[in-house]
Amino acid sequence: MIEETKITRNYQITIPASIRKRLGLKIGDTLIVRLEGDRIILEPERRSITEIRIRLGRAIDWRYVEETVRKE
Repeated sequence: MIEETKITRNYQITIPASIRKRLGLKIGDTLIVRLEGDRIILEPERRSITEIRIRLGRAIDWRYVEETVRKE
C-alpha cells in the first residue's frame, strides 16, 4: 500500500486514513521511528497480548492463540 502525505510547517505529517485503519492505529498510540538508509520507517509500538485482547474483543479463541505462540 502506498499513500502520499505532506510535511507541515511544524514538521508534522498525517498518516492517511486507509493506513491508520489497516493498522488499527488510534489517537495516543506510539510509533517507533527509525532511519534505514534514506528511508524513514514508522511502525506501531509492539503491543502486549492483553492490549490486543482488549482491542479485538471476545471474537477470538485466545487459548488457541496462546498455544500457537508457545509452540513457536
